[in-house]
Amino acid sequence: MIKKACLSISILGAIFLSGCDNSAKIPATKSGEATSTASSKPITIGYSDYPGWVAWQVAIEKGWLKEAGVDVDFKWFDYSASLNAFSAKQIDAVTVTNGDNLVIGAGGMRGVMVMATDYSAGNDAIVAKPGINSIQDLKGKTVALEKGLVDHLLFNTAMADAKLTAADVKITNAVTNELPQVFTSPDVAAVAVWQPVANQALKNVTGSKIIYSSAEKPGLIYDTVSVNAEHLAQHKEEWKKIVKVWDKVVAYINDPKTHEDAVRIMANRVGVDPKQYEQFISGTHFLDLEDNKKLFKKSDSLDSIYGSSYYVNKFNLDFNIYDKDINVDGLITDEIINSVQ
Repeated sequence: MIKKACLSISILGAIFLSGCDNSAKIPATKSGEATSTASSKPITIGYSDYPGWVAWQVAIEKGWLKEAGVDVDFKWFDYSASLNAFSAKQIDAVTVTNGDNLVIGAGGMRGVMVMATDYSAGNDAIVAKPGINSIQDLKGKTVALEKGLVDHLLFNTAMADAKLTAADVKITNAVTNELPQVFTSPDVAAVAVWQPVANQALKNVTGSKIIYSSAEKPGLIYDTVSVNAEHLAQHKEEWKKIVKVWDKVVAYINDPKTHEDAVRIMANRVGVDPKQYEQFISGTHFLDLEDNKKLFKKSDSLDSIYGSSYYVNKFNLDFNIYDKDINVDGLITDEIINSVQ
């Protein structure tokens, strides 16, 4: 169900070189070119199975995008397929973690993050066997995870918080969807996974429990909307309207009067019982327009999309996700968010 997957290594051919530019500048249109809301074809956005992105289904079913005067075609993908489609310029925008957007950039495709839908607030977790009650208890033991993915980042962060190093544990690599079965091995003490795979791991080993989650590190994992920079230059007004519709979606989810209906719409999109889906909503901290205005202020801390992305960039370099530093600032813009009232 839940999102994250590794990008195909094939998209990592060309590498963005780092520069001294600040925030990404949306290129100005040529003299005489319009940035009107009128468009000969709809804006195409790839979205996939994660609560922060499935939430767009509320706007789709309520007709809010059409009401806002913007023609948008949301296309449903498996997560990795959506990234490949975006990299191949088959869609105009994609829902993506800020870390994976850096990987796309390292591959040569300039996707500019214009807003964040949410941050993970518990949907990513480290699940441990009985008798292991903290990250410190993992010293000298084996942990299974999928190297290079977002929960490798989470585990690395948890280790740093516990003042442990990579030498203190043994890491075994496994595909995320196979980790619940790997967890049953007597040699594996813990797994780093996202929901609902984490729940599957918990069911597979009686007495197991979550000892660390993304709830303990707000802002480590942001989920965003990244737009092809060339497309964005021509469609600023439409993107302002899309961002404003998102603000309406978050309000609908957060309002007790409409929350149940929002969850029903989202759960139906992915074929899950609404009561079961509710737990994934609680592990997702949705970000409205005002949250985004704060998030897109430059800072080195995790409460800034910049600071979080700098942190992930270092992880990506340290673990050879890509081998040359990139211009992180060039993949983020605050122009759209700050233009919306």
